Parts: sequence; structure tokens; C-alpha cells
Amino acid sequence: MDDATDLRWVSRSAPIREDRRFVTGHGRYVADITPPGTLHVGLVTSPHPHARITGIDVGAALEVDGVVAVLTGAELAKETEPLQQYLDLPDVHWRPLAVDVTRYAGEWVAAVVARSRAVAEDGAELVTVHYDPLPVVLDPEAALRPDSAIVHTGHGTNVLTHREFVWGEVESDVARASGVARVRVRWNRNSTVPIETFGVVANWDEHRDMLDVWASIQMPQFPEQLAGALRLPGNQVRVHFDVDVGGSYGVKRGIKHGVLAGYLARRLHAPVKLIEDRAENMHGGDFHGPDRIFDVALAYQDDGTFTSISIDVIDDEGAYPGRSPLQLAKPIGAIVGPYRIPSARYDATAVTTNKTGQVAVRGFGQAPTNYAIESAVDAVAGVLGMDRMEIRRRNFIRPDEFPYRIPSGTEYDSGDYPAVLDKAIALADLDALEHRRDELRASGMLAGIGLATCLEPGGGNAIFENIMNPANDKTTFPEACRIRVDQGGNVTVVISISSAGQSHDTMVATLAGEELGRDPARITVLRADSLGGMPSQSPVGSRMTIVLGEAIRDAAIEVKDKLRHIGAHHFGVERDAVAYESGDVVVRDDPDRRLGWGELVAIAHRKQHLMPPGVQPGLEVVQVAHTPRSGTLTAPDGTVQLYPCFSFETHLVLAAVDPDTGVVDLERYYLAHDCGTVVNPEVVRGMVYGGTAHGIGVALYEQFAYDDAGQPLTQSFMDYLLPSTHEIPDIVDTEHCTPSPYTSFGQKGAGEAGYMGAPAAVASAVNDALAAVGVQPIASLPIKPSDVWHALRDAEATREGAP
Repeated sequence: MDDATDLRWVSRSAPIREDRRFVTGHGRYVADITPPGTLHVGLVTSPHPHARITGIDVGAALEVDGVVAVLTGAELAKETEPLQQYLDLPDVHWRPLAVDVTRYAGEWVAAVVARSRAVAEDGAELVTVHYDPLPVVLDPEAALRPDSAIVHTGHGTNVLTHREFVWGEVESDVARASGVARVRVRWNRNSTVPIETFGVVANWDEHRDMLDVWASIQMPQFPEQLAGALRLPGNQVRVHFDVDVGGSYGVKRGIKHGVLAGYLARRLHAPVKLIEDRAENMHGGDFHGPDRIFDVALAYQDDGTFTSISIDVIDDEGAYPGRSPLQLAKPIGAIVGPYRIPSARYDATAVTTNKTGQVAVRGFGQAPTNYAIESAVDAVAGVLGMDRMEIRRRNFIRPDEFPYRIPSGTEYDSGDYPAVLDKAIALADLDALEHRRDELRASGMLAGIGLATCLEPGGGNAIFENIMNPANDKTTFPEACRIRVDQGGNVTVVISISSAGQSHDTMVATLAGEELGRDPARITVLRADSLGGMPSQSPVGSRMTIVLGEAIRDAAIEVKDKLRHIGAHHFGVERDAVAYESGDVVVRDDPDRRLGWGELVAIAHRKQHLMPPGVQPGLEVVQVAHTPRSGTLTAPDGTVQLYPCFSFETHLVLAAVDPDTGVVDLERYYLAHDCGTVVNPEVVRGMVYGGTAHGIGVALYEQFAYDDAGQPLTQSFMDYLLPSTHEIPDIVDTEHCTPSPYTSFGQKGAGEAGYMGAPAAVASAVNDALAAVGVQPIASLPIKPSDVWHALRDAEATREGAP
């Protein structure tokens, strides 16, 4: 890595180039794409959480003027393959439309196609489906019992996967401990809930045998899975990535939407458009996030030193597992958090229930584990009567210990956790924060200070599939770019991913400009489609600056090598005798001998007589990069190098709690963040703010709730509570930089920043406020006002009843 002081554009403030089109309303989304003759889809959904389908009558719907077709699950199943799942579950079939049995309320049963969406919905209301209700199971622990209702009878059990790992001398490390703090915490079901629901447009060109698809996706392997499910060769499915995606952070997968629209487009010889409404998005789209119960045992000595950690987790995947059980693998890469803990045990179980299916959500499952670990750390501090910051300091991995190998085999790349904590304390002015806390308490409010120190693994790779399913031997998630310099010397970088709000154009132009020494503002970034582009696995797992950054660097090096070759030939010297300087080629020992960018480009494109013999004309290269430090399978003992880079963040938050209503108000919020070298400060700040707001929503507001019969209680934004600007406090942040030695400029991941620690920090603040009046911690998110109110009243009743 170059010295940061030598960088011209990386880490410098610069406009985010995507802002102009979004702020002025010129983004281009799937809903904006309507080819002539487009037909629209309305959906018939199951009112039952579990039922056998005994008959479907579509006659009345077909008589509606404008309805052109009604498709049932049985018909679709004959012509397509089941949707891909990542565990070996041969008797669990996931399809776009239910066949024979529905397994959650809101599951799609039939699709009505019409000349407008309104007519399609009218037709859908006239489809009559006859059901025979079946027993349901909603609680993940109940789903484990032998007498539980079975969601997939062919599978025979509700357990989708179970893996136990033991790393290090757990038994002896627990035996030498002074005590073990045990916490049980619940992360209830929520998601990212983007303002743009999922949308897809499919068009079959029968003259070219080509299916064109525009979809609001953020998903690895979407084109391949779509082709496979539709029984089409991969080179007859073209997915267009040049559409904007209105929010995702993992949930914009929509493979069942794509298969349904793609099949209908081929069958009906017309473009087909499917845009979810809000209710469909919330319950029919299979977009829910983790739903977990943790039991954590953290062993410690009298001085607060941790000796071992044990985590048991049950994850409720809902009716169809898709990719979600793989999220249980990610915590293995940071199973001890930022702490020196010699041994660890991890027992992970994924179960199916009669709820909407899960997908990957921001952080791919790490934030819930961070919440569980931080809750256990606070519990140890409480038992020992130790300051929560001090116990973290005593257990932090020290800066001089990096790279640091944790018991599960992953090696952290770099970090300075005490320095980041110090920055957070200084930023918050801890004395002033404590003074304000005490003022609130004196006024009759409850008040507490929350703390969380958490990791963000970055550089997502495919190896987690192997961890949860050893039969899957995938080890790479490549990323690629093409750099093209045209005859006028203009630079264009082509990538093959869609935009989902992470400012990739800004990042790509900045990194390419820095590598080539050309102004990023004059670099064009394009997005190729899936057939014209290069390998790509989507912006998941905070991987783009890391993996795509590697591909950009490799491509830039190849361009520069070619220009040096041209320059050396021109000067009649060996290639090592010349240097590349911001587009010029210079003879090292004679700087006056210089060939400028324009002339070099002209030779490459138009002057064959000046080219080195055997060198291809033009300046266009493609580079494909693996994830750094990847390429090996999980070892037999379960050890694995899961992620290459690890960002770190410290949250400090002051919460005021109304003792009469239980309402929590976050008065102040401070965050110190280390993602290595920051590529663009404004982009990272946006990630930190957005992620923190998301985490506050998880901690206090957001939950997909069900009644005891399996009916969803959250159908819209009237009852699924997203925090607004009124609930999000001013977030004050600062950066620290410990560069990663494994990336081009020392950058790490930042896409999940803020979210990794905010839920734990907010819960810590509320529980600190409750602890001050002798109330036990609340161990379930979100912490609703009613939870606080009941905790206070229960504690009062206990005290009054005490002898």
C-alpha cells in the first residue's frame, strides 16, 4: 500500500457521483421499465399459515375483461425446477407458487396475468382456492419437539441443519475460570424493508431465443439460478444490471419473482411485469431476516479475564430456508468478537416453521451474534462489579498481536481496539455524558449509557456454504472489472453488478483513478449485463472495496505495464528502466525523457509502427480477482479462514427512559469506526449513519410479529415501525485507521457499519438505566415500551412482596 499521504484521491473528500441523479429524481428503477405490450401480474395468496390445497377454481377470474391467463403452482411446477436451496434437503421443494400445500400466510398460490395491474388484482380476487387447514408450528423451540407439527412432511423433521464446533480446550478453560456468566437473548424477526419493493420485468425474444430480465436484485448467482429453474441454457438469459435498486442490504433476491415472470413471458409471448405491493413484500416475498435465540456462557476469572465462550443458537428460517441457514456460519469468523478468548464452542441449529421465509440481511447474521456476545460481556461486568469499558480493555486483542488467530481458525488482519474505544470516549466527552445521565436521573427519568465494541467481517466469500454443508465445496466468490482506455485517452471501467445504494460508481472511479493516476471525475463507470460482463457475485458481505478493489488494481497494473512496455520500446531501453508516473512513462535515470499519456495512447491505438513487436493494439484489459486469503475448504475440525478483513466500531449512547410509559429516547449517540483506509469519507459516513439507524430500529421498533394462529400482525408501515428522523438522534462519528495488509490501499468493509453494534449498544443503554433502579436486563429485541413498563412494574411487585 502507498503511504496515505501520497494518495491523491483516496481518503479525500469528493462528491458522491450517484447523488446528482438520485437527488434530482433521475434514477432508473425497474418500475420505470415498461416495454410495449407489457402484461402485469396479480397474486393470489394463502390466508392460512399451513393448509392443504384441495382445489383451485380460476373460471371467474378468466372471465374478467383484460385478464389473459391464470397460472397455478401445479402448472408451473411441470415446466420449471425447484428454486435452489443450499443445504441437502431433497424433500424440501421451494417454488414460486405453492403446490398442494401452503406453509405460511401470504404464500403465493396462483398468478393472474392481465393488461393492467388493477385488472390483475381484480382477477386475483375472483380465484377460489379450497383449503384444508393443517396444524401449525411457530415457535422455533417448539419446532424441535418430536410432537411438533411438521412443516415439510417429506423431510420428516423441522431441523434443517445442526452443526456443533469445539475449538480449543473448552472444558479445561471453563474449569480454571472463577465463574461463568450465562445469558439468554432473543433477536426477533425483522428485515431491511426497503422503500422500493421487489420488481422484475421479463421479456422473451423468440427470434433470438433470449430472455431479457430487469430486476431490482442484489443477489449472487441470480442469472445462473434463473436459467436453471427455467430449464434454459445460461447463455439464453440476459440479466440487465444497469438499473438502480432502491435499497436492499441483502434482501433483494427475488429469484421466485424472476422465475415466475420469466416463465410467463415465454408462455404468453409478451413482456411480463411483477411489482410487489407493500403487503406482498412484507409477507409473500420471502424477505424476512434472522430470528434467533441465543444461550451464551462466558467463563471468566476474578480479574475479568475471559477464558472460554460457548454459544448455542437456534435460528427460525421460516417455511423455506433458501440461503438463510448459511448465515449461521458467519459468526464462526468472529466467534470471540474483539476479545482474547482461548477457546470456543458453537452449536448452531436451523429450524423451519410456518412463517415467511428468511433471506440474508445486512451483515449476514453477524449483528445478532454481536448483540449476544456484548450482552454476555455486560453480564460478566455486572457480576464482578467492574466498569464495562475496563472489562473490555482487559480482554481486547492488543494492537501488537495482529494478525491474530482466533480459536475457530480465522486470522484477524489488523486493528487497534483500545485506540478506537479511546476515540469514542473522547468524542462523547464521557464525563459530560455521565453528568447528563445523572441530571436525567435526578429529574425523575431513568437513564443509562450503552456501550458496544464489535467487529464487522468484510470481504464475503463462498466458504460459508462449505461450513454449513460440507458436501458443497465452493471456495470462491470472484469479482471482476474491465478497464478500457479509448483513442482519446478517456478511461471507462465496466463492472457487472447492479446499484443498491452503496455508491459503487464513486468507489470504482476513485480506486481506478488512484491506481492509474487519472482524475476520477473524468472516469466513466458502466454496468454490463450478465452475458456481456464478467464474473461477479454482487455487493454482499462488505466485499466490493476489498474484492472488486483487487480486480481494479490488477487491471490497472496491466494497463500500466503495457504503457511502460510501449514507452521502453520508444526510448530503446529495458522495461525496468522506465517508470509510470500519473499517465506518463519516464526513463528512471533521465527524467527529461518522458512520453505523455496522449502519445502513449495514440501509439497503442493507431501507430503500429511504434508498437513493440508482438504487442496487441488497444488498451483494454479484464481482471478477475478472488477474495484475499481465500481458496481453502473448511478443515475437518471446523477451523476456517472465513473473511479476510475485520473492521471495528465502538458505540456510546445515552438513553432516557420514561418510568411511567416505558418510552425510550436516545439523547446522544457517538460512534468511533475503523474500516482501514477510507476510500470516500462521505460514502463511509453515509454507511455508518444508515447502519446505525437500522440498528436502532432493530433495538427499539422493528418486528415482524405473528399471532398465535400464525397470522402476520405487521402488514404495513402502520404496524411495522421504522424509525423516522424523530427517533434517530444526531449521530456523531469519528474515524480511526488501521490499514489492512491484504487490500490494495488498506481498505476494509464498511457496508454493514453501524448496524453491527447499534442494537447491542442501545440494549446496553436501556439495561443500564434499568439496572440503576434494580431491574433485571431485558433480553429480547426490540425493547418495546410495554417491555420496559412491565419490567418496572414486575420489579416493584417483587419488592413490595418481599419479606
